[in-house]
Amino acid sequence: MPMPKNSLRKSPLTVPWTLPERRFYSSLRSPADIQRRLNRLAYDAAPGTRSPRRALRERKAHCFEGALIAAAALRFLGRPPLVVDIRSSDDDDDHVIAVFLSRGAWGAVAKSNYTTLRYREPVYRTIRELVMSYFDVYFNALGRKTLRAYSRPFDLSRFDAAAWMTTDRDLEFVGDALDRSRHYRVLTPAMVRSLEPADPELVRAGLLGARKEGLFRPRLR
Repeated sequence: MPMPKNSLRKSPLTVPWTLPERRFYSSLRSPADIQRRLNRLAYDAAPGTRSPRRALRERKAHCFEGALIAAAALRFLGRPPLVVDIRSSDDDDDHVIAVFLSRGAWGAVAKSNYTTLRYREPVYRTIRELVMSYFDVYFNALGRKTLRAYSRPFDLSRFDAAAWMTTDRDLEFVGDALDRSRHYRVLTPAMVRSLEPADPELVRAGLLGARKEGLFRPRLR
């Protein structure tokens, strides 16, 4: 998939970062470094979407905020700020990941309340292949597999004029635009009906360290 045009039109060095912010971003040498720093942030269960500046200042983030932080950090590494929306069934939360290309293959950095929905090595030839690496480990608290669709890589540089990296304004409008972007289904209705639940031990591993108030509460059947 070609790199979006103008995705680096705003250099991260021209953004009015504070000195501590510059030191933070400059200390990250690779996508794996970014992931390790995201893992140290507390998972935030509160509604709303804060900019990377606000989320880092408050030292907590949910998955969308984590993807925004990662996209800003990837920009410091000279990569475009791209995110992908992963849609679930109505029995779970959606997920957002920051994606990057390395030697022609896609990888991902992500913040999640689940251990299984975070980093992916850049070994996937297409975005679909990358997204499908999450499929068997994308389950709700009851073990139901819920991944249903994904978006094309979404270039956050289109929101540079709104200062998406540093504003104190809520970024709900960025999420709305991402939700309206084109998505691709990965399952037919027949496939959905035939899905088996995730292995209970895998579910326990996925929930290791999860913040309970941040978990989607699926319906009992």
